[in-house]
Amino acid sequence: MSRFAELLDDFFYRPDEDVAGLQDFASGSDGAQGSAPEEVPEEYLAFRLEGECYAVPIRVVREISKVPPLTEIPRAEPHLLGVMNLRGELLPAYDIKMRLRLADRAPVVAGPEALQPPREARILVLRTESGPAGVWVDGVTGVVKLKPSMLEAAPPGLRTGERDCVVGIGRRGATLYILLDPEQALSS
Repeated sequence: MSRFAELLDDFFYRPDEDVAGLQDFASGSDGAQGSAPEEVPEEYLAFRLEGECYAVPIRVVREISKVPPLTEIPRAEPHLLGVMNLRGELLPAYDIKMRLRLADRAPVVAGPEALQPPREARILVLRTESGPAGVWVDGVTGVVKLKPSMLEAAPPGLRTGERDCVVGIGRRGATLYILLDPEQALSS
């Protein structure tokens, strides 16, 4: 056998050789752990407020409801729209647009001067430390899964004062989701 043939014989595998280790290595299961652990996405419920996309962790959402008739509460906080009767349970309903500075005042949606809510409007019933509470949203866009690498901290200036309920920004494709902390959004 020529010297060149001997080199090629060492390079190529023969049919009688055990190549199981090579096949595992080629498929990526050589037993060694990958350098980066797989990211586990978290689910968020995405919704619209004044044309902007917002999201809250799906684990805090109890249910989504059409806007029921609201009962006005005299001398209530400005962002408290009223109370709603949801299958016999009385829940406060809030408008967080004022807290986010998307509106100067809450709309009149309870009482005798109340207008019909827009067709897409919904109430998100959220689980909070003080019990369930409703949040008026302009529309629900769906559930979005965001990996930790898709999340960014809230820009400087948003974690102070009235907008401290913004905890981050989520990016999925060309869409930005403003991530909210429901406890902070509903606090006075």
